[in-house]
Amino acid sequence: MSNITNKSTQIFRAIRIIFHIISGLLQSAIYPYISKPSQKRMSKNWSTGLLSILSIKLRFSGTPPVNQSQPIMLVANHISWLDIYALMTICPSRFVAKAEIRNWPLLGWLSKNVGTLFIERTRNSDIVRINQDISHALTSGDLVAIFPEGTTSDGTTVKKFHASLLQSAVKTKASICPVAIRYHDTSGKISKAAAYVGVSLLESLKTILKQPWIEVELIFSDPIKTNEHNRQELARTSQKVITNMLSPQISLHKVPEKFSGLPNE
Repeated sequence: MSNITNKSTQIFRAIRIIFHIISGLLQSAIYPYISKPSQKRMSKNWSTGLLSILSIKLRFSGTPPVNQSQPIMLVANHISWLDIYALMTICPSRFVAKAEIRNWPLLGWLSKNVGTLFIERTRNSDIVRINQDISHALTSGDLVAIFPEGTTSDGTTVKKFHASLLQSAVKTKASICPVAIRYHDTSGKISKAAAYVGVSLLESLKTILKQPWIEVELIFSDPIKTNEHNRQELARTSQKVITNMLSPQISLHKVPEKFSGLPNE
């Protein structure tokens, strides 16, 4: 049995994606003007539809932090651009993303309209501004999600978590909810096809379209209180929690990494 879908199926999926994105663009035009519950439903439904078109099967364990009365920040490892839509299907959130995404065709405009918080990673001074924006979102009742690795991995390691963006959680006394993400292929092994590493968005999409299906798994940990920890401690703790949840298939990345625009902490 072939592990690659036939060409006609790939083309059919691609056409459906185009129409789905157009639908998303139309919905995003009214997104800022509707109530928060309606925004969450819209984001969840659109993300669910995207995963369905791409034949991404979603399963999760643990307790997602929905309908919480206190500020919550989701902290997750980062493998793919699909991570955002997988999380949105379970926990509609505002994401912190690199500013370059604003320039992506269609998806950039869509992301901007639905309240994505963009960070200029090449400017250290932007850390202060983005933390202020995150703090405002948290205190306004929004669920905020970040990927503290600052980059994507191929799914076989968890890279160093940077602490910079966790300052907003400390400031607002928001709880941290670690979320472990991993992708499996049809054989049950870690899927490299989902990884967004060293390729363009279009190349990544083409690879995903070739797969019969991919399973994405989200594992939610119990929230971590921030009132007794600083941001460095929170970064180390959440990284360890996520690595443990993904073991034994994944290992802790111990080699120090430096990312442009993020303090090496």
